[in-house]
Amino acid sequence: MNATDRLDPTDLADYDTVIIAGIDMYGRLFGKRIPVRRWKEIASDGLHVCTSVYAWDVAQELGTLKVDYAGDHTGWHDFRLVPDVGTLRRAAWLDATAIVLADSVDEHSDALVPIAPRTILRTAVDQLGHRSFVATELEFHLYKGTPAQLRASGYHDLEPTTDVHCDYNIAEGDLYEEFFASLRTVLDASGVPVEVAQVEYGPGQWEINLEYAAPVEMADRHTLFKHIVRHVAATNGFTATFMPRPLTDGMGSSCHIHVSLRDKDDIPLFYDKEAEHTVSASLRNAVAGILNLIPDLMLTYAPTVNSMRRILTADFAGNGLTWGYDNRTTTCRIITGSPTTNRVELRLPGADANPYLALAAALGSVRYGIEEHLDPGPPVSGDGYATADVSKLPTTLGDAAAAFRSSSAARALLGDAVVEHYSSVADHEWSTFLRTVSDWDRSRYLDSI
Repeated sequence: MNATDRLDPTDLADYDTVIIAGIDMYGRLFGKRIPVRRWKEIASDGLHVCTSVYAWDVAQELGTLKVDYAGDHTGWHDFRLVPDVGTLRRAAWLDATAIVLADSVDEHSDALVPIAPRTILRTAVDQLGHRSFVATELEFHLYKGTPAQLRASGYHDLEPTTDVHCDYNIAEGDLYEEFFASLRTVLDASGVPVEVAQVEYGPGQWEINLEYAAPVEMADRHTLFKHIVRHVAATNGFTATFMPRPLTDGMGSSCHIHVSLRDKDDIPLFYDKEAEHTVSASLRNAVAGILNLIPDLMLTYAPTVNSMRRILTADFAGNGLTWGYDNRTTTCRIITGSPTTNRVELRLPGADANPYLALAAALGSVRYGIEEHLDPGPPVSGDGYATADVSKLPTTLGDAAAAFRSSSAARALLGDAVVEHYSSVADHEWSTFLRTVSDWDRSRYLDSI
């Protein structure tokens, strides 16, 4: 966390409004706006929010989604959003507005709500026992037309901002530099520091990488990043989507997760100058832990029906229990170079992953691998897709939910309440999908059978 990115909570003279924002189950911001004169009161006491935000689906439909935490059986009680004052920053995409991220706190016990994403990640960090540094690399698609315009057209005939494959291409990037320069400025001014940006491979696909940080700070940046990108895009006549695969024949958008560890004396744990490729035993253990638990924790990396459309391909997603040195065809890519840069990159998650849950799962898996001294076996050399065994991986959201719910490892790492809650949400999403007649159904069957 960079202190220069943060506002002095005792001096908001230049601001009219403060957004108090929590994180929902889908990694989105929710909350309320207050006039700045109420800041001191709310910073101390928090504000009340209905528990419905943790009990409705991605479209805010209550319908058949049933969870223990909230519903008719609880009277739709409140919890409190209590500001994490250290996250107070300028909301540079708006005028005279600050934003603070908040923890979800039980109304009566003052305990953190266990199924809230920030709580889940905080718990995983506390259990890890080492200092961890992470980064989440996000890709997204940018289409011409605002979200309202695309919605009115039924999302048909999407017009991408690039028409051809132009990965790393400077010329294509120049055509949209006015937009992206302003976006990078807003991100930096909002305490979401940009490291690098590029045009991506798929038509209309882009990537902006953020500076690495401690896990909760990184997840906060990730969430703000998605919100800001979508807002700035819409105000400029575009639609940005983090849907993993917007088009059947298009490229998927990922959320690659990078993890490194240091001990209490700040010594990097993933580097050993005497070992092959300078990869320490702890790094090998960490890779093994991640790969061993991917089948159980797939739901945290691929939380929607669309997630699987990306994973079930060979477009740099990593779709097997494989690892290798600087190998983008494997699920775990090992990056080496120096004591502070040695790390594991998990390439499986999609851009729709909730960063708090995905990071909690990854860190918990790393801890498991190190504590159990697991070995990942030999690395893959060459085409990882040719040797990948995908038979152990869930291939549908329904399968992922079932594996998550039945996993003793997931319950040990994340807790029973988290497993039950999020598997119920996924079951609801899967059953909603199965009941829905789509364009694909009509085009394939209407006049053919």
